[in-house]
Amino acid sequence: MVRVRLPDEITSDRLRLPLWTPGEAADILAGRHRDGWHTDYPRQDDRDAATMYHAGDPWAPRHVIRGTTALGSLGFFGPPEDAADGVPEVEVGYGLVEEARGWGFATEALAAVLVETDRAGVRVRASVEPENQASIRVLAKCGFTDLRGSDEDGHLVMARPLPAP
Repeated sequence: MVRVRLPDEITSDRLRLPLWTPGEAADILAGRHRDGWHTDYPRQDDRDAATMYHAGDPWAPRHVIRGTTALGSLGFFGPPEDAADGVPEVEVGYGLVEEARGWGFATEALAAVLVETDRAGVRVRASVEPENQASIRVLAKCGFTDLRGSDEDGHLVMARPLPAP
């Protein structure tokens, strides 16, 4: 297992991506709403992500915050592990409340996180439902060019090659 630390908060031009706190993760898991969270957040996908939360893990879920409002989450399905070719790899998942879709926030959030995974030398993959054209576009814009087929659930598996040194 690769032991690489990502920053506790990652930023982009319009967004902040802080790690969830243990209390926030507990509220998300329970479906409770907090001040500063969009009225539709947490979503079911966020509650699912909260089942994998481990306090202090830099690969844990993060809020996607614009201004002072959490609009969704982005996170990894655990820390990186060496893939068959020896390259550290991790799977990412992300989602926004419906009102925040179509503004480029998912692309911006993912791109900001990829700057850090590139710096850490970690390749990133994602699984997406074939019908989810918006998410496929996000992945394409962020350089996920390696189509690996589908997983056991019928999701497309896409990976983003690490940039050349």
